[in-house]
Amino acid sequence: MHNFQANYDKILQVLNSIEPRDFFLVQIRKPKLSDKEFISINLTSECIGVDSESQLFRILPLSLFNKIERSVYNRRKRKLFYTQDQIRKKLVHHFHEFEDCFIVDSMPLEVCKLARASRSEICRESIENSPNRGYCASQSMSYFGYKLHAVCSVTGVIGNFDLSKDFVHDIHYLKDIKNQMNLILTTL
Repeated sequence: MHNFQANYDKILQVLNSIEPRDFFLVQIRKPKLSDKEFISINLTSECIGVDSESQLFRILPLSLFNKIERSVYNRRKRKLFYTQDQIRKKLVHHFHEFEDCFIVDSMPLEVCKLARASRSEICRESIENSPNRGYCASQSMSYFGYKLHAVCSVTGVIGNFDLSKDFVHDIHYLKDIKNQMNLILTTL
């Protein structure tokens, strides 16, 4: 379903059932669009695959377009990042309510091509967190970067994800996340 308004209404309905507050930021002037409605717009755009601000404002329905100023959009989005992340976690808990089986998988996350690896300065601020050269057996490729681990429910909802060094195996990541997943399951 690519109808923005219909997806927006459904996401807002779910958000209203999990979060009673409409505003999370302290603002001098009350905006036309509540913080919850703003987060619903962001989640809807992510849900239907909109990855640019220009595209979002092209497909935004007039009822929502008249409530948000484009010049304020990015500033407000940055301020609401942590709140949106907390709401995402509540949504994941909501969708994982009856789940007891999860899938852990990983994939290479390439920072740059191997030819540029020796002179790349990306993420090299500290040695502990700097990217390394790795090998992905399933794709038969060498890469320079990190490994992206994801924990997904059987229904397809990603519950957790993390970046690690290229040499961390899924089994070791599973040991690290076991306590966190036990916490998630006991709070449900």
